[in-house]
Amino acid sequence: MFVGPVFTREMVTAARRSRLYLVRTTYVLALWLLACTAWLVLTGTQNVRNLGDLARFGGALFNLLAPLQLAIVLMASAIIAATTVSQEKDRKTFLSLLVTSLTDSELVLGKLLASLLIVLVMIVAAVPWLLLLALLGGVSVEQIARVTVVTMASSLVAGSLGNMLACWREKTFQTLALTALALVAWLTFWEIVASGLLGTVWSGIPTTHWATCLSPWQAVLAAARPALSALAPATWWEDSFAAYLVFSLVAAIGMNGWTIFNLRRWNPSREVRRRPAVLQTSESIFESALSDAEQPTVSSAGRAPGQARRVWRYPVLWREVCTWAYGRKLLAIRAGYLILWAAAAVLLHNTLQAGPSAAGRVIPPAAESLAPLFVLSLVFLNALAVTSVTHERDGRSLDLLLVTDITPKEFVFGKLGGVFYNTKEMVLLPAVLCLYLWSQGGISGENLIYLIGGLMVMNLFTATLGIHIGLNYGNSKSAIAASLGTLLFLFLGIATCMRMMIAFAGSFQTQLQPFLAFMLGGGVGLYVTLGLRNPSRAIAIASFGAPLATFYAITSFILGAPLAVFLVVVVTYGFATTAMLVPALHEFNVASGRGGGENSE
Repeated sequence: MFVGPVFTREMVTAARRSRLYLVRTTYVLALWLLACTAWLVLTGTQNVRNLGDLARFGGALFNLLAPLQLAIVLMASAIIAATTVSQEKDRKTFLSLLVTSLTDSELVLGKLLASLLIVLVMIVAAVPWLLLLALLGGVSVEQIARVTVVTMASSLVAGSLGNMLACWREKTFQTLALTALALVAWLTFWEIVASGLLGTVWSGIPTTHWATCLSPWQAVLAAARPALSALAPATWWEDSFAAYLVFSLVAAIGMNGWTIFNLRRWNPSREVRRRPAVLQTSESIFESALSDAEQPTVSSAGRAPGQARRVWRYPVLWREVCTWAYGRKLLAIRAGYLILWAAAAVLLHNTLQAGPSAAGRVIPPAAESLAPLFVLSLVFLNALAVTSVTHERDGRSLDLLLVTDITPKEFVFGKLGGVFYNTKEMVLLPAVLCLYLWSQGGISGENLIYLIGGLMVMNLFTATLGIHIGLNYGNSKSAIAASLGTLLFLFLGIATCMRMMIAFAGSFQTQLQPFLAFMLGGGVGLYVTLGLRNPSRAIAIASFGAPLATFYAITSFILGAPLAVFLVVVVTYGFATTAMLVPALHEFNVASGRGGGENSE
C-alpha cells in the first residue's frame, strides 16, 4: 500500500475484530430506530393520506439525519485519530516507531487512515439505508451522494486535525482539548459569519456563501437541499459543494504535510529530551505517597537540589493541584477557552439587546448562544477526568498502588478534586454568563437557580463518568472513546429527540410510545458502556432510567415546566453519579489489581 505497513496491518487485522462489525451494525440499527420512531410520531399525531405526505416525511427525516451523521463523524474522526497516536505516546511506543525504517509519511498517513477506517465503514454502511429514503420521495439520489461526499471530506479534515495535534503534543488531555477547541472554534466562527453579524458581503460575495464553502455544518445543510438545474453555477467557486471539497482537500493536505515535515522535530518533545527517565518516573503521584514522617518534603522534579516543597496529607490531590500534572500547555487551552467564552458572551449580549424575538420559538435565542459553550465545558471536564486515570495506567504508575497505602477514597476524590481545580474556568465561567442573563432580565431568579444547579450536577456527573470508565477499561483508547462517546451520545440524543418532537409537533403525551424503542436502545448502550465490566443493580437502574427521565425532561421543557426539568436532572444524574462512585470506591482493588481480580479489556 502507498501509505506503508501501518495502514496495511490495520486493513488486514480489522476484519478479524468483531468491533468493526459491531460498530457499523449498531450505527445502522440506530438510524433505523430513529426512522421508525419518527414514523410512529408522525402517524400518531398526523394523518398520512397520499404520496405527498410520504415525500415530505422522507425529506424531513433526511434533513434530520444528515446533520446528525455529520456531528457523529466529526467527533468520532477527531477523537479516534487523536487517541490512536496519544496512546502510543503514553505507552512510550511512539518513539520506537520513529527508529524503524518507516518514513515520516508512512507513519503519519498510516496512523491517520488506520484510525479513520472504522469511521469510513460507518459512512459507507449508512449509504444503502439512506437510499431507502429515496423510495419515499422527497429525496434524490444526488442529494444522498452529495451529503455522503461532504461527510467523508469532513471526516478527513477532522481526522487530520486530531492526528496533527496528537503528533505535536505530548499529553493526551492537551491533544483532546486542543482538538475540541479547534473544532468548536471552526464551526462557531462560520455560524457567526452565516448569521450576518460580521457583515453580509465579503469581497463582493455573500457571507452565507463563504460559510457554506468553508464550514462542514453549512456545507451538509446545503448538500441536503435539492439542487435546481436552472440555477447551475458557472464556476466551481460558485458551486458551494465543489468549493467545500476543494477546501477540505487543501486543508487535509496542508495539515498532513505540516505534520510530516515537523514529525521528528516535535518528537521526542523537548520535555522528554530534557529529563532523564528516572526523573520522568519520579513525577508519578505515587512516588510522594509516603507519610510525612518518612518523607516530609519533595524536591521539584527536574530541578537542582534546593528549596523543597512539602507534600500534603493527601498526595494524589497535592500532585493534581500543586504540579503541572497535565503539562504547561494547559495555559494555552485555558486561553483558547477564554476566547470562546468571550465570543459566547458577545453573542449573548447581542441577542439580549435585539429584544424579545423568541415569540413562537421553542428554543430561546439565548440558549443557542450558551449551549455550545456548556457542551464544550462538559467535554473538557470529561476528557481530563478519563485521561487522568488512563495516563497513570499507561505510564505503569497505577501499578505502584500495590505497594502503597493510598486508599480508594484518596485516589478517587483526589482525582476529582484535581479535575475541578484544573478546569475551574470551565466550571465557573458558564455560571457567570447565567448570572449575566439573569441580570439583564433574560430569565427569572427561580430559573437561574435551576440553571446553575443543573449545571453543577452535570459537572459532577461528567467528571465521575470519566473516572469510572477510566478505572474499568484497561485500554486507554477504548476508555477515552467510551467516556466521550457516552457524553456525546447524551447530547446528540437530546438534540435529536427535541428536533424530532418539534418537527412532528402534536400531542406530546402521544409521543411516549414511539420513543420507547429508542429509549430502550439507549439504555442498553449505556449499560454496556457503564456496567458491563463491573455490573451493579444501581448502574442498571441509572442506565435504563436516564433515557426515560431525559425524555420526560425534554417534554417538560417544551411545555414550559422548568421545575420539573430541574428535579428530573438532579435526581436522575445525581443517582447515576452515586451509582458510579460506589463501584469506583469499593471495587477499586479490582481495577488496580490489588485484590487479585482481573479487569477485562
